Amino acid sequence: MAKRNVTVRMKADHEYEAVNPQGNVVQIDMYDPQEKKAQSPMDMLLSALGSCASVDAVLMMKKKRKTVTDFIVEVEGNRNDGVPAYYTDIHLKFILISPDAKEEEFAKVVALSVEKYCSVASSLTATITFSSEVRTS
Repeated sequence: MAKRNVTVRMKADHEYEAVNPQGNVVQIDMYDPQEKKAQSPMDMLLSALGSCASVDAVLMMKKKRKTVTDFIVEVEGNRNDGVPAYYTDIHLKFILISPDAKEEEFAKVVALSVEKYCSVASSLTATITFSSEVRTS
C-alpha cells in the first residue's frame, strides 16, 4: 500500500497552503467568489478528478497514434444544500481537439480512464476510513 501525504498550514483566517514532500505548493482559500485568489477545497476536488481522468485519456489517445491538439475537461459538481455541502453528483465534459480521432473511440477511452484508471474517481466511490488526532503546543 503506497502512502501519500501533504501538510496544510494556515496563512490567514481563510487562506491555507498545502505542501507535499517534494515541496510542491498549492494555495487554497475559502473567500467568497468576488475575493477569491485560489481554489477552495471543493474546487480542488473537482480539479483533481478532472486532471486525473485527463492524464490516462490523453495517453491512451496518443497510444492509439491520434493527434491531440488540445484537451479540455469541464467539471461541474452539484452540492447538497445542507451542512456538510458535499457533492451529490459530478458531471465531466471531455473535449478533444484532434484532426484524426473518432468520437466513438474517444468515448471508450474516457470511460476506461474514469471508470478503471482514475484513482480520484475510484476514491470518490470507495469506502474510505478517516481518523484524526489532535495536539497543542
